Amino acid sequence: MESPNAEVEPELLDDDIPEADEPTPAVHGDLIASDRIDPDAVKVLKRLTRHGHKAYLVGGGVRDLLLSHEPKDFDVATSARPNEVRKLFRNCRIIGRRFRLAHILFAGGKIIEVATFRRDPTQAEDNGVIVSEDDNGTQSLLPPPKERGDDADLLIRHDNTFGLPHEDAIRRDFTINGLFYDLDRHEVIDYVGGVPDLEQRVVRTIGQPDVRFREDPVRILRAIKFSARLDLGIAPDVYDAMVDQRAELSRSAPPRVLEEIMRLLRGGAAQRSIYIAWDVGVLAVVLPELTAHLEDEADGAERLWDRLGAIDRMHADGRLPGDAVLIAALLFGPLEEAVAGTRDPGGAFEDFFEEMVERLALPRRTRDRVRLIFAAQRRFDRARIGPLRRREFFADAGALCEVRCLADGRALPEWLDREKEPGSTSSPPPARRRRRSRRR
Repeated sequence: MESPNAEVEPELLDDDIPEADEPTPAVHGDLIASDRIDPDAVKVLKRLTRHGHKAYLVGGGVRDLLLSHEPKDFDVATSARPNEVRKLFRNCRIIGRRFRLAHILFAGGKIIEVATFRRDPTQAEDNGVIVSEDDNGTQSLLPPPKERGDDADLLIRHDNTFGLPHEDAIRRDFTINGLFYDLDRHEVIDYVGGVPDLEQRVVRTIGQPDVRFREDPVRILRAIKFSARLDLGIAPDVYDAMVDQRAELSRSAPPRVLEEIMRLLRGGAAQRSIYIAWDVGVLAVVLPELTAHLEDEADGAERLWDRLGAIDRMHADGRLPGDAVLIAALLFGPLEEAVAGTRDPGGAFEDFFEEMVERLALPRRTRDRVRLIFAAQRRFDRARIGPLRRREFFADAGALCEVRCLADGRALPEWLDREKEPGSTSSPPPARRRRRSRRR
């Protein structure tokens, strides 16, 4: 029987990688202080290079360090193949079907993700790259042009071809995510013009925006996330392509779309993220129910922005609610409208989510929890807490109540204020056991 960690070789094997000289990148020294890099990531990088492999810190970690933010993850890109990484690290596991990745496990649940350099599998090996030069004479690499006709299907369905560092850089989505950091030389390696774009604080695609969004429409949501979370502008041609290609999101895998929506809500810039999504027209594609509520100027529709602002404040306080609370806060207005005046609120709730479940693959467990905490708000509004305190979903229902109070500018109810006091617990108290009377 094959081991679950058995190596699945990609299309391009070790000996097949071209020997051609790599293009010369722009190199920027002394932009990142070494003591800001996670010590475990440093261990991974040093061991890989000590055994003769190229290895760089890559992507969002480099971007965040350059922006003086605290990176959420420290990812590594390397010339080593996944099975070679596994041989070097006893604390390594190989994951992924579409493309094998190495996860190096450390104490406290920390994971350093190590990926082998890749290239766009649709790009012919002899297709080369384009060298672009801006008005200041700064050069950067662009992917070769692709057929852009309306009938051309550019959607990437597999991405499992090994490549060289410059090919790995240009297959990434945005210039700010295409940067490498060489730990030994203390240098940022920039094939794609990411450093100038960070200096100008702008989100720009690597290559033609319409092509990059048609290859993977989820990149549209990622552009919104980076713009909102990092307070960056969006290049005009990128913005136009987001508007033009927004309908392509319906071709993306629903779980990926849902996860990106959740990242918009979890990232500390939910208000700005959802506003940009609405402004671009993306919200009408992924959440038409919410868009209709906003554009019809339904009663209380403007409260959406206040609820999202409350979520951002809770995030800043280190108290971000769970996913069901975030979804309920996002959809509270249209949900209220859907169940208002109905004799069967449960049926109206299910009807509201019917198409959304298919469009976003929303898990039933999450939907059921949203229903419970949404229904609890009516009892909270009437100060009828009663047995709800003993229900498993009480903490989440209270979190949604807090979001609504903050959004409305209301003081927290006394019972919720007590729940938030130091030393209080958000879990329901154990139910009292009734003693049976002895038979005589």
